[in-house]
Amino acid sequence: MTTSTILITGAAGWLGGLLSDALIADARTPNVRFILADIVEPKAPKNVEAVTIKADLTAKDPIDALFNTKLGIPDTIYCLHGIMSRGSEDNFDLGLKVNVDSIRLMLQAAREYGPKADAPIKFVFTSSLAVYGGPLPHVVTPDTIATPEGAYGMGKLTSELLVNEFSRRGFIDGRIIRLPTIVVRPGVPSAATSAFISGVIREPLKGIESLCPIGNSIDDPALELPSWVASPETTIKNFVQAMHVPGDKFLKHTRVVCLPGFTATVRDELEALEKVGGKKALDLVKFKDDPINRRIVSSWPPRFDNTYPLSLGFHVDEGGMEPIVRQFQKDIEAGIA
Repeated sequence: MTTSTILITGAAGWLGGLLSDALIADARTPNVRFILADIVEPKAPKNVEAVTIKADLTAKDPIDALFNTKLGIPDTIYCLHGIMSRGSEDNFDLGLKVNVDSIRLMLQAAREYGPKADAPIKFVFTSSLAVYGGPLPHVVTPDTIATPEGAYGMGKLTSELLVNEFSRRGFIDGRIIRLPTIVVRPGVPSAATSAFISGVIREPLKGIESLCPIGNSIDDPALELPSWVASPETTIKNFVQAMHVPGDKFLKHTRVVCLPGFTATVRDELEALEKVGGKKALDLVKFKDDPINRRIVSSWPPRFDNTYPLSLGFHVDEGGMEPIVRQFQKDIEAGIA
């Protein structure tokens, strides 16, 4: 039976844990085993072979070590690690170090060790719709030019160009997935500029106050701010699908795929929150407009053409915000959110 050896960086994060479980459950990846790395040691999944590594991935030697474990050279890499959007904006140098320099070192390692494998290493890089900015069409298509207006988007776009070039030269088999804003994220708020998009649902459903940085009241027109979103469940399905798309199915000039999503305004979220959690939950949302947050989020496009990613087998949510909020409520009740 063929063995799949998968390296996941950023594996200690929430998405990293969900991804390893999804890959184990995926019938297309039999006999899977993992090399899991992060700045804190990841937790190994049960009943599969795994190596867990605590490492600073901004230096060459720790990255080289990922390719020299007892499991040998990975055939697939999921490059998930990074400094989130507001963190990159507030600490520009750290953002460059983690979101650009570290990715370049990962690519160079995949290039160096790839010839020792049977085929170029598949390199799945998670990017973001933060690569967009400036004047945009009403609906973003694969032809829309990315011009970021924040440090996070700049770092992601820079690394995208590297992944494309390394793929063009045959050093790796890259696939770049630009993620929608994932809602609802469990756990504590992250340093992402978009963290409030989950926070205005997550905390109120747990009986905790949440601060919305868009607008100053429930009646503020600023709440019509739209975002491009997807559920965690659908996003993880698409992570798995990314490694299974044949390389020759991507567009010739780029390995970028904007993952499918749908448009939801802040008001759409709050209306779904009230339907699921009642007025008691809605009243826990407080408002204090943050111009920096609003500027960054407003620069991201809220509408995309899903035609291309759906043609590659990626998935999309159906039914808008309410089913997602109801699922999160069920996760809270089950003790898994």
